[in-house]
Amino acid sequence: MRTTLDLNDQLIRRAKRVAAERGTTLTALIEDALRQKLSHAPPTRGKRRTVHTFKGNGLLPGVELGSTSALLDLLDDDAAA
Repeated sequence: MRTTLDLNDQLIRRAKRVAAERGTTLTALIEDALRQKLSHAPPTRGKRRTVHTFKGNGLLPGVELGSTSALLDLLDDDAAA
């Protein structure tokens, strides 16, 4: 699956360097790190959250709830304005 992550610049440079030293890809390094971290993480139950709804006519034009990157782009545009 393809995904987009915002990572700290120093962290990603270090990860790329380590991947190169190990003769592997950045993707493989990140996958291995996630597997290791998740295998040691205790199972957790998320907090129940209440979703508040408001009257209205639905989503604003250009809002795509199925696309995280589109939502982040939209939020970035709002923050810049």
